[in-house]
Amino acid sequence: MTMKKIFSTDDIKAFAPSEKVGIIATVTEEGLPHMSLLTSVMAAGPDQLTVGEFCKGLSKEYMQRNRNIAFAILTLDKKLWRGKAIWTQLKKEGPEYEIYNNQPMFRYNTYFGINTVHYFNLLETTTGVALPLASVVKSAILTKMAKGSAAKDNGARVLSYFGENLFNGLDSLKFLSFIARDGFPSIIPVIQCQAADSGRLAFYPGAFGAELTKLEQGMTLAVFGLTMQMEDVLVRGIFNGYSRYRGVKLGTVDIDWVYNSMPPNHGRIYPPVPLERVVNF
Repeated sequence: MTMKKIFSTDDIKAFAPSEKVGIIATVTEEGLPHMSLLTSVMAAGPDQLTVGEFCKGLSKEYMQRNRNIAFAILTLDKKLWRGKAIWTQLKKEGPEYEIYNNQPMFRYNTYFGINTVHYFNLLETTTGVALPLASVVKSAILTKMAKGSAAKDNGARVLSYFGENLFNGLDSLKFLSFIARDGFPSIIPVIQCQAADSGRLAFYPGAFGAELTKLEQGMTLAVFGLTMQMEDVLVRGIFNGYSRYRGVKLGTVDIDWVYNSMPPNHGRIYPPVPLERVVNF
């Protein structure tokens, strides 16, 4: 990847529309990777990112406690940027606040607008590059062919049927994150990733293989899946390394945590959260 320290004028223009995919990776209190869909991510200048907040999720808390973040931005013309930044401050007024709330998505929305703007200093970014679609399609086909042999088949349902179908959608987007040695989260597109069963994900490391093959067995990975209808689910689990299934090299992740990041009701799905009795009304 070609890295640089500032956004170009073309980069800034590309990030301006709200119609894009913006993924922000943060670090939890336990030092684990977390990801959120934040389409409001924009470049406020050559060395600054902003994120507009309209609903409260865990990512907003994590980015203030551990200021290291990673980002991935995918525009409608299928160009991808990735990089790292550091959270610096938040504001509830100012020029960026006005820009956000004058966008059609928020200006004419009856139910919510941007209430807070988060600011980040850019550390590094890639240039905008086209998704390697041919490699992604080949990798997805090989994953689909071999993933059945990688299933755990232990009888316990981890992903819901909705989540399993989302990951198995060949038109769904998936992104993987881990905490690098420098303490920053890192994001790798893993669009070919699919559910071998409800408790295990699998992927052939064809697309973005130079990065995926460097993943280490035993590390904790987060995988974020989303559809073009903005349905999404986040999982975390342990990376088992690479093995051959039906002659195909697959990496597998055993899921131990599932999170619904869709508003209005963010929350953990697995392990199940015990129901609490309501005693005060």
